[in-house]
Amino acid sequence: MRRTSEIEDLLRRHAPQVLGALVRRYGHFDPAEDSVQEALLAAAQQWPEKGVPENPRGWLIRVASRRLVDRLRSDEARRRREEAAAALTPRDAFTAPPPGAGRAPSEDDTLTLFFLCCHPDLTPAAQIALTLRAVGGLTTAEIARAHLVPEATMAQRISRAKQRIRGVPFRQPGPEDRDRRLAAVLQVLYLIYNEGHTATSGSRLHRADLAGEAIRLARAMRRLLPREGPVTGLLALILLTEARSAARSGPHGELIPLDEQDRTRWDRRAIAEGTALVEEALSQGPAGAYQVQAAIAALHDEAERAEDTDWPQILALYDVLVRLAPEPMAELGRAVAVAMVHGPRAGLTEVGRLEDRLAGHHRLEAVRGHLLEQAGDREEARDAFALAARRTLSVPEQRYLQMRAARLLPPDGP
Repeated sequence: MRRTSEIEDLLRRHAPQVLGALVRRYGHFDPAEDSVQEALLAAAQQWPEKGVPENPRGWLIRVASRRLVDRLRSDEARRRREEAAAALTPRDAFTAPPPGAGRAPSEDDTLTLFFLCCHPDLTPAAQIALTLRAVGGLTTAEIARAHLVPEATMAQRISRAKQRIRGVPFRQPGPEDRDRRLAAVLQVLYLIYNEGHTATSGSRLHRADLAGEAIRLARAMRRLLPREGPVTGLLALILLTEARSAARSGPHGELIPLDEQDRTRWDRRAIAEGTALVEEALSQGPAGAYQVQAAIAALHDEAERAEDTDWPQILALYDVLVRLAPEPMAELGRAVAVAMVHGPRAGLTEVGRLEDRLAGHHRLEAVRGHLLEQAGDREEARDAFALAARRTLSVPEQRYLQMRAARLLPPDGP
Protein backbone atom coordinates (compact mmCIF):
# COMPACT_ATOMS: atom_id res chain seq x y z
CA MET A 1 0.00 0.00 0.00
CA ARG A 2 1.39 3.37 -0.97
CA ARG A 3 1.77 6.12 1.59
CA THR A 4 -0.50 9.15 1.44
CA SER A 5 2.43 11.41 0.44
CA GLU A 6 3.27 9.10 -2.49
CA ILE A 7 -0.35 9.19 -3.65
CA GLU A 8 -0.38 12.99 -3.41
CA ASP A 9 2.75 13.14 -5.58
CA LEU A 10 1.17 10.72 -8.07
CA LEU A 11 -2.00 12.82 -8.28
CA ARG A 12 -0.07 16.04 -8.77
CA ARG A 13 1.94 14.44 -11.58
CA HIS A 14 -1.16 13.21 -13.42
CA ALA A 15 -3.46 16.19 -12.82
CA PRO A 16 -2.26 18.35 -15.76
CA GLN A 17 -2.46 15.40 -18.17
CA VAL A 18 -6.00 14.59 -17.01
CA LEU A 19 -7.09 18.22 -17.34
CA GLY A 20 -5.48 18.38 -20.77
CA ALA A 21 -7.36 15.27 -21.91
CA LEU A 22 -10.70 16.74 -20.81
CA VAL A 23 -10.08 20.17 -22.29
CA ARG A 24 -8.93 18.57 -25.54
CA ARG A 25 -12.20 16.65 -25.79
CA TYR A 26 -14.78 19.04 -24.38
CA GLY A 27 -13.24 22.49 -24.75
CA HIS A 28 -14.62 23.87 -21.46
CA PHE A 29 -11.72 24.78 -19.19
CA ASP A 30 -13.61 25.89 -16.09
CA PRO A 31 -16.02 22.92 -15.68
CA ALA A 32 -13.24 20.56 -16.78
CA GLU A 33 -10.98 21.78 -13.98
CA ASP A 34 -13.82 21.42 -11.47
CA SER A 35 -14.40 17.86 -12.66
CA VAL A 36 -10.70 17.01 -12.43
CA GLN A 37 -10.59 18.36 -8.88
CA GLU A 38 -13.53 16.10 -7.97
CA ALA A 39 -11.73 13.11 -9.49
CA LEU A 40 -8.56 13.96 -7.57
CA LEU A 41 -10.53 14.21 -4.35
CA ALA A 42 -12.18 10.84 -5.02
CA ALA A 43 -8.77 9.28 -5.66
CA ALA A 44 -7.30 10.82 -2.51
CA GLN A 45 -10.14 9.27 -0.51
CA GLN A 46 -10.24 5.85 -2.20
CA TRP A 47 -6.69 4.96 -3.20
CA PRO A 48 -5.08 4.89 0.28
CA GLU A 49 -7.64 2.24 1.33
CA LYS A 50 -8.37 0.36 -1.90
CA GLY A 51 -5.00 0.71 -3.58
CA VAL A 52 -3.78 2.65 -6.63
CA PRO A 53 -5.33 1.37 -9.89
CA GLU A 54 -3.05 -0.19 -12.49
CA ASN A 55 -3.57 2.78 -14.81
CA PRO A 56 -4.07 5.79 -12.49
CA ARG A 57 -4.20 8.36 -15.29
CA GLY A 58 -6.87 6.41 -17.14
CA TRP A 59 -8.87 6.05 -13.91
CA LEU A 60 -8.73 9.77 -13.28
CA ILE A 61 -9.72 10.58 -16.88
CA ARG A 62 -12.73 8.26 -16.73
CA VAL A 63 -13.97 9.58 -13.38
CA ALA A 64 -13.40 13.23 -14.33
CA SER A 65 -15.09 12.66 -17.70
CA ARG A 66 -18.18 11.21 -16.05
CA ARG A 67 -18.39 14.20 -13.71
CA LEU A 68 -17.97 16.61 -16.62
CA VAL A 69 -20.54 14.85 -18.80
CA ASP A 70 -23.05 15.11 -15.96
CA ARG A 71 -22.43 18.84 -15.88
CA LEU A 72 -22.72 19.27 -19.63
CA ARG A 73 -25.89 17.22 -19.92
CA SER A 74 -27.69 19.75 -17.76
CA ASP A 75 -27.51 22.15 -20.69
CA GLU A 76 -29.05 20.64 -23.85
CA ALA A 77 -27.61 23.29 -26.17
CA ARG A 78 -24.15 22.83 -24.77
CA ARG A 79 -24.46 19.06 -25.15
CA ARG A 80 -25.25 19.47 -28.86
CA ARG A 81 -22.26 21.72 -29.33
CA GLU A 82 -20.02 19.16 -27.67
CA GLU A 83 -21.33 16.39 -29.92
CA ALA A 84 -20.66 18.51 -33.00
CA ALA A 85 -17.14 19.35 -31.78
CA ALA A 86 -16.43 15.71 -30.94
CA ALA A 87 -17.51 14.64 -34.42
CA LEU A 88 -14.84 16.91 -35.89
CA THR A 89 -12.09 15.78 -33.52
CA PRO A 90 -9.81 12.82 -34.33
CA ARG A 91 -10.86 9.92 -32.14
CA ASP A 92 -7.34 9.29 -30.87
CA ALA A 93 -7.05 12.89 -29.68
CA PHE A 94 -9.26 12.35 -26.67
CA THR A 95 -9.62 8.64 -26.01
CA ALA A 96 -8.28 7.65 -22.62
CA PRO A 97 -6.09 4.54 -22.48
CA PRO A 98 -8.00 1.39 -21.50
CA PRO A 99 -7.40 -0.08 -18.03
CA GLY A 100 -3.86 -1.37 -17.73
CA ALA A 101 -2.68 0.21 -20.98
CA GLY A 102 0.33 2.48 -20.96
CA ARG A 103 -0.14 4.26 -24.26
CA ALA A 104 1.52 7.66 -24.23
CA PRO A 105 -0.38 10.58 -25.78
CA SER A 106 0.62 11.59 -29.31
CA GLU A 107 1.70 14.96 -27.91
CA ASP A 108 2.33 16.36 -24.47
CA ASP A 109 -1.03 17.67 -23.31
CA THR A 110 0.69 19.41 -20.42
CA LEU A 111 2.65 21.64 -22.80
CA THR A 112 -0.49 22.35 -24.82
CA LEU A 113 -2.24 23.23 -21.57
CA PHE A 114 0.69 25.47 -20.71
CA PHE A 115 0.28 27.50 -23.90
CA LEU A 116 -3.50 27.64 -23.46
CA CYS A 117 -3.05 29.14 -20.00
CA CYS A 118 -0.67 31.70 -21.51
CA HIS A 119 -3.16 32.79 -24.17
CA PRO A 120 -2.49 36.35 -25.41
CA ASP A 121 -6.01 37.46 -24.45
CA LEU A 122 -4.96 37.12 -20.81
CA THR A 123 -2.88 39.64 -18.92
CA PRO A 124 0.58 38.44 -17.87
CA ALA A 125 -0.56 38.24 -14.24
CA ALA A 126 -3.56 36.11 -15.22
CA GLN A 127 -1.42 33.86 -17.42
CA ILE A 128 0.94 33.12 -14.58
CA ALA A 129 -1.78 32.58 -11.99
CA LEU A 130 -3.83 30.27 -14.21
CA THR A 131 -0.87 28.16 -15.26
CA LEU A 132 0.36 27.76 -11.70
CA ARG A 133 -3.13 26.57 -10.77
CA ALA A 134 -3.85 24.30 -13.75
CA VAL A 135 -0.40 23.00 -14.68
CA GLY A 136 1.64 23.42 -11.53
CA GLY A 137 -1.09 22.29 -9.18
CA LEU A 138 -0.43 25.06 -6.64
CA THR A 139 -3.27 26.13 -4.41
CA THR A 140 -4.74 29.61 -4.73
CA ALA A 141 -3.17 30.50 -1.37
CA GLU A 142 0.30 29.43 -2.53
CA ILE A 143 -0.02 31.47 -5.72
CA ALA A 144 -1.20 34.50 -3.75
CA ARG A 145 1.83 34.29 -1.45
CA ALA A 146 4.17 34.00 -4.43
CA HIS A 147 2.67 37.21 -5.84
CA LEU A 148 2.35 39.04 -2.50
CA VAL A 149 -1.40 39.61 -2.93
CA PRO A 150 -4.43 38.57 -0.83
CA GLU A 151 -5.86 35.12 -1.53
CA ALA A 152 -9.28 36.55 -2.45
CA THR A 153 -7.68 38.78 -5.07
CA MET A 154 -5.87 35.81 -6.60
CA ALA A 155 -9.04 33.69 -6.61
CA GLN A 156 -10.85 36.37 -8.60
CA ARG A 157 -7.94 36.66 -11.03
CA ILE A 158 -7.94 32.91 -11.71
CA SER A 159 -11.71 32.78 -12.12
CA ARG A 160 -11.69 35.64 -14.64
CA ALA A 161 -8.84 34.01 -16.55
CA LYS A 162 -10.74 30.73 -16.90
CA GLN A 163 -13.77 32.54 -18.22
CA ARG A 164 -11.63 34.50 -20.65
CA ILE A 165 -10.26 31.41 -22.42
CA ARG A 166 -13.58 29.62 -22.52
CA GLY A 167 -14.02 28.06 -25.96
CA VAL A 168 -10.40 28.56 -27.07
CA PRO A 169 -9.28 25.53 -29.16
CA PHE A 170 -6.99 23.13 -27.32
CA ARG A 171 -4.01 22.86 -29.64
CA GLN A 172 -0.39 23.92 -29.94
CA PRO A 173 -0.10 27.56 -31.09
CA GLY A 174 1.60 28.50 -34.34
CA PRO A 175 5.16 29.89 -34.32
CA GLU A 176 4.20 33.58 -34.14
CA ASP A 177 1.62 33.07 -31.39
CA ARG A 178 4.00 30.77 -29.53
CA ASP A 179 6.70 33.44 -29.44
CA ARG A 180 4.27 35.95 -27.90
CA ARG A 181 3.40 33.51 -25.14
CA LEU A 182 6.92 32.30 -24.46
CA ALA A 183 7.91 34.96 -21.91
CA ALA A 184 4.88 34.18 -19.76
CA VAL A 185 5.43 30.43 -20.09
CA LEU A 186 9.03 30.72 -18.93
CA GLN A 187 8.11 32.94 -16.01
CA VAL A 188 5.49 30.45 -14.92
CA LEU A 189 7.99 27.61 -15.17
CA TYR A 190 10.42 29.52 -12.98
CA LEU A 191 7.73 30.26 -10.39
CA ILE A 192 6.73 26.61 -10.28
CA TYR A 193 10.35 25.63 -9.75
CA ASN A 194 10.82 28.25 -7.04
CA GLU A 195 7.82 26.88 -5.14
CA GLY A 196 9.39 23.43 -5.38
CA HIS A 197 12.86 24.63 -4.43
CA THR A 198 11.69 26.53 -1.33
CA ALA A 199 8.06 25.89 -0.43
CA THR A 200 6.29 29.04 0.73
CA SER A 201 4.45 27.15 3.47
CA GLY A 202 4.27 23.82 5.24
CA SER A 203 6.72 21.46 6.92
CA ARG A 204 8.86 20.67 3.87
CA LEU A 205 11.62 22.95 2.65
CA HIS A 206 11.86 21.24 -0.74
CA ARG A 207 8.88 20.00 -2.78
CA ALA A 208 10.47 17.47 -5.10
CA ASP A 209 7.21 16.97 -7.00
CA LEU A 210 7.04 20.59 -8.15
CA ALA A 211 10.78 20.87 -8.74
CA GLY A 212 10.75 17.67 -10.82
CA GLU A 213 7.73 18.83 -12.82
CA ALA A 214 9.40 22.17 -13.55
CA ILE A 215 12.52 20.37 -14.80
CA ARG A 216 10.44 18.01 -16.94
CA LEU A 217 8.53 20.89 -18.50
CA ALA A 218 11.69 22.95 -19.01
CA ARG A 219 13.31 20.04 -20.85
CA ALA A 220 10.18 19.58 -22.96
CA MET A 221 10.14 23.30 -23.76
CA ARG A 222 13.76 23.16 -24.85
CA ARG A 223 13.00 20.21 -27.13
CA LEU A 224 10.30 22.36 -28.67
CA LEU A 225 12.50 25.48 -28.93
CA PRO A 226 16.13 24.29 -28.88
CA ARG A 227 17.62 27.51 -30.28
CA GLU A 228 15.94 29.97 -27.90
CA GLY A 229 18.49 31.40 -25.47
CA PRO A 230 15.96 32.17 -22.70
CA VAL A 231 14.62 28.59 -22.83
CA THR A 232 18.12 27.10 -22.63
CA GLY A 233 19.05 29.60 -19.93
CA LEU A 234 16.05 28.76 -17.78
CA LEU A 235 16.75 25.02 -17.96
CA ALA A 236 20.38 25.71 -17.02
CA LEU A 237 19.31 27.89 -14.09
CA ILE A 238 16.91 25.27 -12.75
CA LEU A 239 19.43 22.43 -13.06
CA LEU A 240 22.24 24.42 -11.42
CA THR A 241 19.99 25.43 -8.54
CA GLU A 242 18.47 21.98 -8.08
CA ALA A 243 21.96 20.44 -8.07
CA ARG A 244 22.41 21.83 -4.54
CA SER A 245 19.09 20.56 -3.16
CA ALA A 246 20.45 17.47 -1.36
CA ALA A 247 22.73 19.66 0.77
CA ARG A 248 20.13 22.34 1.60
CA SER A 249 18.59 20.50 4.54
CA GLY A 250 19.92 18.44 7.43
CA PRO A 251 18.82 15.07 8.82
CA HIS A 252 15.81 16.62 10.58
CA GLY A 253 14.73 18.81 7.66
CA GLU A 254 16.50 21.91 8.94
CA LEU A 255 17.63 24.52 6.44
CA ILE A 256 21.36 24.76 5.71
CA PRO A 257 22.46 28.03 4.06
CA LEU A 258 24.62 28.00 0.95
CA ASP A 259 27.88 28.96 2.68
CA GLU A 260 27.53 26.09 5.20
CA GLN A 261 26.52 23.29 2.82
CA ASP A 262 28.52 20.10 2.31
CA ARG A 263 29.44 20.64 -1.31
CA THR A 264 30.41 17.01 -1.81
CA ARG A 265 26.65 16.32 -1.77
CA TRP A 266 26.00 18.56 -4.74
CA ASP A 267 24.98 16.80 -7.95
CA ARG A 268 28.05 17.16 -10.14
CA ARG A 269 26.36 15.67 -13.21
CA ALA A 270 23.60 18.30 -13.01
CA ILE A 271 26.23 21.01 -12.52
CA ALA A 272 28.16 19.85 -15.58
CA GLU A 273 24.99 19.75 -17.67
CA GLY A 274 23.84 23.14 -16.40
CA THR A 275 27.22 24.76 -16.99
CA ALA A 276 27.31 23.46 -20.57
CA LEU A 277 23.80 24.81 -21.10
CA VAL A 278 24.85 28.25 -19.79
CA GLU A 279 27.60 28.40 -22.40
CA GLU A 280 25.15 27.33 -25.08
CA ALA A 281 22.52 29.84 -23.93
CA LEU A 282 24.99 32.72 -24.00
CA SER A 283 25.82 31.86 -27.60
CA GLN A 284 22.15 31.97 -28.66
CA GLY A 285 21.83 35.73 -28.99
CA PRO A 286 21.80 38.65 -26.52
CA ALA A 287 21.83 37.56 -22.89
CA GLY A 288 18.51 37.81 -21.08
CA ALA A 289 17.60 37.52 -17.42
CA TYR A 290 17.55 33.72 -17.32
CA GLN A 291 20.95 33.41 -18.98
CA VAL A 292 22.47 35.88 -16.51
CA GLN A 293 20.89 34.17 -13.49
CA ALA A 294 22.17 30.83 -14.77
CA ALA A 295 25.68 32.29 -15.07
CA ILE A 296 25.45 33.46 -11.43
CA ALA A 297 24.31 29.98 -10.34
CA ALA A 298 27.20 28.42 -12.28
CA LEU A 299 29.73 30.58 -10.43
CA HIS A 300 28.31 29.44 -7.09
CA ASP A 301 28.35 25.79 -8.16
CA GLU A 302 31.91 25.91 -9.52
CA ALA A 303 33.35 27.06 -6.16
CA GLU A 304 34.70 24.07 -4.25
CA ARG A 305 34.50 26.06 -0.98
CA ALA A 306 32.32 29.00 0.01
CA GLU A 307 35.41 31.19 0.36
CA ASP A 308 36.39 30.37 -3.25
CA THR A 309 33.23 32.01 -4.65
CA ASP A 310 33.99 34.70 -7.23
CA TRP A 311 31.87 37.42 -5.64
CA PRO A 312 33.22 40.32 -7.78
CA GLN A 313 32.13 38.47 -10.92
CA ILE A 314 28.78 37.62 -9.33
CA LEU A 315 28.25 41.29 -8.45
CA ALA A 316 29.07 42.28 -12.03
CA LEU A 317 26.46 39.80 -13.28
CA TYR A 318 23.90 41.12 -10.79
CA ASP A 319 24.53 44.62 -12.11
CA VAL A 320 23.60 43.32 -15.56
CA LEU A 321 20.61 41.41 -14.20
CA VAL A 322 18.98 44.35 -12.43
CA ARG A 323 19.31 46.41 -15.59
CA LEU A 324 17.59 43.67 -17.61
CA ALA A 325 14.97 42.85 -14.98
CA PRO A 326 14.75 45.46 -12.17
CA GLU A 327 12.79 43.19 -9.82
CA PRO A 328 13.09 43.46 -6.03
CA MET A 329 14.28 39.88 -5.46
CA ALA A 330 17.07 40.33 -8.00
CA GLU A 331 18.04 43.56 -6.25
CA LEU A 332 18.00 41.77 -2.89
CA GLY A 333 20.41 39.20 -4.30
CA ARG A 334 22.57 42.03 -5.56
CA ALA A 335 22.58 43.55 -2.05
CA VAL A 336 24.14 40.34 -0.72
CA ALA A 337 26.76 40.43 -3.48
CA VAL A 338 27.52 44.08 -2.66
CA ALA A 339 28.04 43.08 0.98
CA MET A 340 30.40 40.25 0.03
CA VAL A 341 32.51 42.59 -2.12
CA HIS A 342 32.28 45.94 -0.32
CA GLY A 343 31.29 44.96 3.23
CA PRO A 344 28.03 44.51 5.20
CA ARG A 345 27.37 48.23 5.66
CA ALA A 346 27.31 48.74 1.90
CA GLY A 347 24.95 45.80 1.60
CA LEU A 348 22.66 47.21 4.28
CA THR A 349 22.42 50.46 2.35
CA GLU A 350 21.18 48.50 -0.67
CA VAL A 351 18.69 46.59 1.50
CA GLY A 352 17.34 49.88 2.82
CA ARG A 353 16.45 50.94 -0.71
CA LEU A 354 14.08 47.97 -0.99
CA GLU A 355 12.00 48.78 2.10
CA ASP A 356 8.92 49.88 0.18
CA ARG A 357 9.04 47.28 -2.60
CA LEU A 358 9.53 44.31 -0.25
CA ALA A 359 7.59 45.58 2.76
CA GLY A 360 6.34 42.63 4.79
CA HIS A 361 8.41 40.00 3.01
CA HIS A 362 10.41 37.73 5.30
CA ARG A 363 13.42 37.51 2.99
CA LEU A 364 14.11 41.23 3.31
CA GLU A 365 14.39 40.89 7.10
CA ALA A 366 16.38 37.64 6.81
CA VAL A 367 19.00 39.33 4.62
CA ARG A 368 19.00 42.39 6.86
CA GLY A 369 19.59 40.17 9.90
CA HIS A 370 22.46 38.37 8.19
CA LEU A 371 24.19 41.60 7.23
CA LEU A 372 23.60 43.20 10.63
CA GLU A 373 25.18 40.17 12.28
CA GLN A 374 28.17 40.46 9.97
CA ALA A 375 28.44 44.15 10.87
CA GLY A 376 28.46 43.31 14.60
CA ASP A 377 24.99 44.72 15.41
CA ARG A 378 23.84 41.63 17.30
CA GLU A 379 20.71 43.04 18.94
CA GLU A 380 19.36 44.54 15.72
CA ALA A 381 20.25 41.36 13.85
CA ARG A 382 18.34 39.28 16.43
CA ASP A 383 15.26 41.47 16.02
CA ALA A 384 15.44 41.18 12.23
CA PHE A 385 15.73 37.38 12.33
CA ALA A 386 12.83 37.15 14.79
CA LEU A 387 10.65 39.34 12.55
CA ALA A 388 11.56 37.26 9.51
CA ALA A 389 10.65 34.08 11.39
CA ARG A 390 7.21 35.49 12.22
CA ARG A 391 6.57 36.44 8.60
CA THR A 392 7.43 33.18 6.86
CA LEU A 393 4.94 30.31 6.58
CA SER A 394 7.65 27.75 5.83
CA VAL A 395 8.35 25.68 8.95
CA PRO A 396 12.01 24.88 8.07
CA GLU A 397 12.74 28.53 7.29
CA GLN A 398 10.96 29.60 10.47
CA ARG A 399 13.02 27.23 12.62
CA TYR A 400 16.25 28.31 10.95
CA LEU A 401 15.50 32.00 11.49
CA GLN A 402 14.49 31.38 15.10
CA MET A 403 17.78 29.54 15.62
CA ARG A 404 19.70 32.46 14.14
CA ALA A 405 17.88 34.84 16.49
CA ALA A 406 18.45 32.63 19.54
CA ARG A 407 22.14 32.38 18.74
CA LEU A 408 22.41 36.15 19.22
CA LEU A 409 20.84 36.22 22.69
CA PRO A 410 23.09 37.49 25.52
CA PRO A 411 24.73 34.70 27.58
CA ASP A 412 22.26 35.20 30.48
CA GLY A 413 19.17 35.33 28.20
CA PRO A 414 17.08 38.28 26.97
